[in-house]
Amino acid sequence: MNQIPLRPLDVTRPSESELEPEDRIVDSDFRAVIICISSFLLIFTTCGTLFSFGVFQDLYQTMSHEPGNPFSGASPAMIDLVGTLGVSFQSVFAPFATAWAKRFSPTAVSSLGGLMFLLGCILASYSTKLWQFILTQGMMLGIGTCLSNMPAVTVAPTWYGPRRGLAMGIILSGTGVGGVAWTPVIQALNQRYGFRMTLRIAGAVTAGMIVLPATLLRWDSASQRRIDQERRNMSLAAKILNIPLLDWQVANSRKFTAQLFSASCQGAAYYTPIFFFSAYARTLGYSATTGASFIAITNACNAIGKIGVGFVADKWGRLNSLFVTTLISTAITFGLWLPSTLDIDVVPSRVLFIAYSIAFGLFASPYVALFPTSLVELFGPAHFASVNGCLYMARGIAALIGTPVAGALIMRDVDSPQAYRSMTIMVGALLAAASGGVLWARIENRR
Repeated sequence: MNQIPLRPLDVTRPSESELEPEDRIVDSDFRAVIICISSFLLIFTTCGTLFSFGVFQDLYQTMSHEPGNPFSGASPAMIDLVGTLGVSFQSVFAPFATAWAKRFSPTAVSSLGGLMFLLGCILASYSTKLWQFILTQGMMLGIGTCLSNMPAVTVAPTWYGPRRGLAMGIILSGTGVGGVAWTPVIQALNQRYGFRMTLRIAGAVTAGMIVLPATLLRWDSASQRRIDQERRNMSLAAKILNIPLLDWQVANSRKFTAQLFSASCQGAAYYTPIFFFSAYARTLGYSATTGASFIAITNACNAIGKIGVGFVADKWGRLNSLFVTTLISTAITFGLWLPSTLDIDVVPSRVLFIAYSIAFGLFASPYVALFPTSLVELFGPAHFASVNGCLYMARGIAALIGTPVAGALIMRDVDSPQAYRSMTIMVGALLAAASGGVLWARIENRR
């Protein structure tokens, strides 16, 4: 792809004195609230559905022990590829989604994502082979999610200044709130109608819930004027294919390397517990419904953690908060989840696992909300869009590698908690490395 000259996109909201008279009307506090609500709804719908994949993971693993279905004989790692491709492609395509949101409009790109989400669900409902689910429920839903929510998380920071951490915490809490809402719904639909009809219903409902809030997405007026100048006289092919490249000086800096390392390690670890919570709960004697409830609990704490930590980060510093929460998520993985996999009585194992499902939601999920806001602190507003897209892509690639590897570490006796011990150690080690990367970035930023 050819690099084209672009003017920097300032993600700090302009002051009243910098605005033209008509901008003061357009960039009202009311419009900022509308942007927050519409962005939240997009994240709620797409990521909430995607984060409920643990329900399907548990169901498909159960079906793998039965003959005559698409998952017969499949390993947990192979089934996990469906969900892994979903979360990976929602990040891997980030540079394209963010660029297209500027070249066309956030509304157009998010609406296209809604149609892709619908098509993926419908095609998955008619799939008869595991590889078909990997392509449809995995890859297509991931691309649809990326096209739907990346415009939201790119547009939203341009509307908020000192309260950017809180605003992004509220918006990205949609992942957790959506997971709380969608997990029991999908579980109930699976039990009543089967997974095929569930996919069709979910596709139709989510498509509508994506397109409607997408119509409300807008750039702030100052950014819109710069974008209009950037795309002037660009051909349609250039708008689609020419993706802005990362500035070489930024890419060659040590703080970028540190943040890239941290984002990759955290991305490789983050989705593994979420996808396997329900299946792991079954090894402790819980039912499928109760196992799905653990996903909902984690997602509820996910929302609380993002909003709470986002509020604190605006006062204490985004990089400081990012380091502390990542370090705590490492400690609880080794201190709570790992001991629950040891040869101990089922009651202590259950207590440890319940505590971990709550703590993981509270402290691991804020990374996702603090990650984009910390990039402004590290690289400045001029490089935000390109760095954000690049590092989201890195997280996606890391998840594509890390989560299947973690699934492959599950031992053959999948009905035993001990089978998940190696997976737990891997998750903890990756989170520890991510903590070190954040600390490194913080040190480099102070030089």
